[in-house]
Amino acid sequence: MDGERRDIRIVALDLDGTLLDSEKRLSEVNRVALEAAARRGIAIVPTTGRFFGAMPEPVRNLPFVRYAITINGAQVYDRLTDAALVREELPLETALAIMRYLDGFDVIYDCYQDNWGRMTRAMQEKAADYTPDAHYLKMVRELRQPYPDLKAFLTERGADVQKIMLFARSLEVRAQIAEGLRVRFPEIAISSSTVNNLELNAGTAHKGRALQRFAEALGLTLDNCMALGDGLNDLTMIRAAGLGVAMANAHPDVLAVADAVTASNDEDGVAKAIERFCLKGG
Repeated sequence: MDGERRDIRIVALDLDGTLLDSEKRLSEVNRVALEAAARRGIAIVPTTGRFFGAMPEPVRNLPFVRYAITINGAQVYDRLTDAALVREELPLETALAIMRYLDGFDVIYDCYQDNWGRMTRAMQEKAADYTPDAHYLKMVRELRQPYPDLKAFLTERGADVQKIMLFARSLEVRAQIAEGLRVRFPEIAISSSTVNNLELNAGTAHKGRALQRFAEALGLTLDNCMALGDGLNDLTMIRAAGLGVAMANAHPDVLAVADAVTASNDEDGVAKAIERFCLKGG
């Protein structure tokens, strides 16, 4: 694909493995490139499996970031108005049924509800056995409100659920669970952001659909969007965007569908893509 500047009005970018380096840092090179694009009127939209408050502070507090696609597309959040432009949630009864199914496996799981993490305390306490990655372990320990019984709390509260996330100690168990979920709950979307987890959303909640609805809300189309990502939960937006860009470190499935490939997240690949497709010749 050539390097000509395109009519990009929205840059949607994943965080972990994409905008952030392997140490979960926002490089100065990437920050400067994002700011340069924003000065040209391009909307910079973090696009993540996290809820807004769980985004790293250096990204969350970028002064030119107004919108974020969060929770794998379950919400498009407007920071200026503190409101959701898009909401796509799992019905409570579906979420409870999924959790009962997961109780039959050697996993731990949590959920997002009202832009915060919730989890059974006993599962949180043994998280180190299931989340060897220090980054995810920190999130499970610090960004999850523990309850004696998550399902009981959710039942009492009576509200829908934004996402369920599980961690398995065995890839075989994870594969077995994924297959069972597809059969029992064909209406849900199943994705993954790390080697041993699964993330479960409403079938209409994915990054690609959220990006489309966000673009339409601004009077734009997907042709005006550049999406950058590396993981399986980025596939839908890489496919949907007029220009889908995979990081060099991306999952093979993401590389296979991307329109272009940029450098890795440890080589300021986001900045290089913005320079190539948004700023060059401008």
